[in-house]
Amino acid sequence: MARLLSIHVGQPERDGWAADFDGTSIRKRPVHGPVRATSYGLEGDRVAHPEVHGGRDMAVYAFAREDYDDWSRELGREVPDGMFGENLTTEGIDVNEALVGEQWRIGEALLEIAKVRIPCNTFKGWLGESGFDNTAWVKRFTQANRPGPYLRVLEEGGIQAGDAIEVVRRPAHGITVSFMFRALTTERELMPELLRIDGLAESVRQYVLRHS
Repeated sequence: MARLLSIHVGQPERDGWAADFDGTSIRKRPVHGPVRATSYGLEGDRVAHPEVHGGRDMAVYAFAREDYDDWSRELGREVPDGMFGENLTTEGIDVNEALVGEQWRIGEALLEIAKVRIPCNTFKGWLGESGFDNTAWVKRFTQANRPGPYLRVLEEGGIQAGDAIEVVRRPAHGITVSFMFRALTTERELMPELLRIDGLAESVRQYVLRHS
């Protein structure tokens, strides 16, 4: 059964290693018990740079435990839940073969896949700070093509670890999270296909129109 394995939230850090990136909220800590999912993210979670992160189309970030297991083998040590800065660690669902616009019921909340995570140097720096081999990390993460999705919150409500993830809507266009990621990174000739997505995030739409 697909389920929510763990929940993580973070606050902006601006000292130490984080100062090199003008602050970051990538360090997430587990939540024990229920937390409310709102249109702008989970209660207790705040982004450091709202001009590029967060907002309704990037309210919640999900990453799969199964993908962590693959990275654990690649990196030679266990990668714990929350290490990649996600809010929701999932189990039993392939989040990268899920469709953009797919809707999930988790607890009281209804979420919809809106965008994909694009790796950056802050991500690379955090891996290195945490003792992992971050050599060419942005390239390696991109080549894996399993970025995990950002979700918008359509119906606010409480969620908690252990909740089932129920897929309640799958759109007909067939465009997956991994397809969107390839279109925005390594296979940019695919970008026009993204315009077929009903409810495509406006920032993605504008990017496609400018670059295709």
